[in-house]
Amino acid sequence: MSKQQTKPATPILEKTGGDWPPRWETLKNGIRVGRYIDKEFLELEYEKLWPKVWQVAARIDQIPEVNDFTTYDIGDQSVFLVRTDEDTVKAYHNVCPHRGTALTDGAGSFDHGNIICPFHGWRWNTEGENEYVLAREEFHDGNLCKSDVALKSLQCVIYGGFVFINFDPDCISFDEHIAPLRGLLDQLNLQEMRHYWWRKIPVEANWKVAQEAFFEAYHVPATHPQLETTAADFIYGESIENEYTNYAHHNVDYERFPNGHGRFFANPTKGSNYQGNIKNQSVNKNPVDMMADRLQLLVDGMDAQVLQPDVDLLRTLKEQPLPEGSSLGAEYIRVLYEDAAKNSRPMPSPEPEVLGMWGGLIYIFPNVLIFPQAGNAMIYRALPDTESPHRSTFEIFSTRSLPAAAPRERAEVIEVDDPFDPDQVYEIPRQDLGNLKRLQKGLRSKSMKQCWLAKENEKIIKGMHEELDKYVKD
Repeated sequence: MSKQQTKPATPILEKTGGDWPPRWETLKNGIRVGRYIDKEFLELEYEKLWPKVWQVAARIDQIPEVNDFTTYDIGDQSVFLVRTDEDTVKAYHNVCPHRGTALTDGAGSFDHGNIICPFHGWRWNTEGENEYVLAREEFHDGNLCKSDVALKSLQCVIYGGFVFINFDPDCISFDEHIAPLRGLLDQLNLQEMRHYWWRKIPVEANWKVAQEAFFEAYHVPATHPQLETTAADFIYGESIENEYTNYAHHNVDYERFPNGHGRFFANPTKGSNYQGNIKNQSVNKNPVDMMADRLQLLVDGMDAQVLQPDVDLLRTLKEQPLPEGSSLGAEYIRVLYEDAAKNSRPMPSPEPEVLGMWGGLIYIFPNVLIFPQAGNAMIYRALPDTESPHRSTFEIFSTRSLPAAAPRERAEVIEVDDPFDPDQVYEIPRQDLGNLKRLQKGLRSKSMKQCWLAKENEKIIKGMHEELDKYVKD
């Protein structure tokens, strides 16, 4: 965090008499609902979190070529990122120092590396240096220096295929921020993940509600019954007299890290997996078909994380005898890595800890979620609404590593106007998004004072709020 200083009470806290309202508390066993529904808390986040935290402003493949730019807005602050050479990206406040005109909107490329204000034609190069002021002699008594009107830069770091920025010159270093996750993220080879598709979806829920929906596997049987059919049959069945014990989340481990980060992953030592939770499977059915059918649900339901070529490779094992001492899972990994090597396709490190993250979650505080699988990753980002605590923007990035000969496409966003249109959003995200509006509606109930959190299954949620408190209570 930045240096501790004695500060006067903020206007937001002055509204509460200078005290921290009980409705904003992070509790031992839950979260007070005011953190999700009070506009004052949203304003507090804009005042104290977003100006000081390392945050993902873009994926690097949004600006693949020199002079490409993209715009990032957070609240009322706007930044543009520009690739200045093959290895360097710079971030600038999106404002002309003359009259305040925003210099960029959306994404594009600066012709010849010239950044030109559309209002009066002032010009800068991509290093932020001013190169032209129309009628310069009229400004500052003719003594206007280039340095007076240079573009204002922000701290900017490329890591893992992301471009991180921080508005605060006195913030902790990026290395310190990411250190708890660096070893794991480096082995996942995320910097090699490339754009497949990217959707931006408006949701009627607070940004924290939106991302917390994915911090646990506890929701799967009720929200995604097709993925845990026998467990779903129990939950939605007529009787629950005899407790069902084969939930997939029983096999999941959760881990909190310093700086608010977290992860969950399937622990094979705990017993059964999702596959044993799919009904109507004959004991005589080929194991390859059973596993492929399970993965096909993810292909058809998300087209991210698991992709069709992965399932097609798995099915090639159907007529092959299983080598002595091996397993179907090990053989699947073998053919994936052999195919990748043949096509010069980068893959994650095949270390057991990395392989164990397939199908799990890595959470980068404050608002990025990564779901790795083989040479793919599904990435979520939740962004707050500028004005309302009851709205946010939810983004899904489907990424994959590519063979050496494959073309690299520039990432372009698909703007979704209806989150429940099957032609715009896949089934599994639609199911998740369907919960968010209900969650936000329920949080506004006068009978609702706090959310209860499961000690293990929802520990990442608790960790996120405790880290958030370090910013907003400062």
